[in-house]
Amino acid sequence: MSQIALITGASSGIGKACALALLKEGWQVVLVGRRADALAAAVMEAGPNASKAHAIPTDLSKESEVRALFDQIRARFGRLDLVFNNAGIFLPYALPGDLPGDEWRRAVDINLNGAFYTLSYAFKLMQEQSPKGGRIINNGSISAHAPRPGSIAYTATKHAISGLTRAAALDGRPYSIAVGQIDIGNVASDMTTKMAQGVHQADLSIKPEPRMEMPAVVDTFMTMARLPLSANILFTTVMATNMPFVGRG
Repeated sequence: MSQIALITGASSGIGKACALALLKEGWQVVLVGRRADALAAAVMEAGPNASKAHAIPTDLSKESEVRALFDQIRARFGRLDLVFNNAGIFLPYALPGDLPGDEWRRAVDINLNGAFYTLSYAFKLMQEQSPKGGRIINNGSISAHAPRPGSIAYTATKHAISGLTRAAALDGRPYSIAVGQIDIGNVASDMTTKMAQGVHQADLSIKPEPRMEMPAVVDTFMTMARLPLSANILFTTVMATNMPFVGRG
């Protein structure tokens, strides 16, 4: 029987690439995002594997919609083996005193609250299913370690994701639920197009940054996804080799 995976933020970028990789390996994959048309386009990209793809439009910032999502998963599959908690937004550059409260709340609602709702409902399902257990992979970011200038909301939410990972990994032990985190730096995608043109640096300059190709991220994710539940990669970082993250440069 095929294993069942859920990927949030699956209509583009990292989420879509990882969903397509799982589909290619024979997984049944639930693709989640806010836009039905974008999800449908992602499913079409699966080609002959599209029959194993299940698009469910969901606003993850609303707990009621996440609850409805998991009700559908329970009804259709009865279990869940893998979750990639990937959805998130990055706000435009803003100093702390210039960031409106509603923008702060929007970032927290999507990046943190949505990630918690997804993890929470997945954890409960994995506790109760038979056989129990499963794997949850949270998408952290380089910003879970160090901030970029003008990114206080994104940085705060991604630091909080690391707390979710550590706490859920501990709480998951008695139930064979393995929780880990992938921290990604500068993968070539729509979200990082601006980095190739020039972004703010810690010394207040604006410089372009190197990016890596998507297969590097997909390969790292698939390594985590293929592990037996007796093993867990708690944290891993995959990044463009020459990006300005390590040390001073």
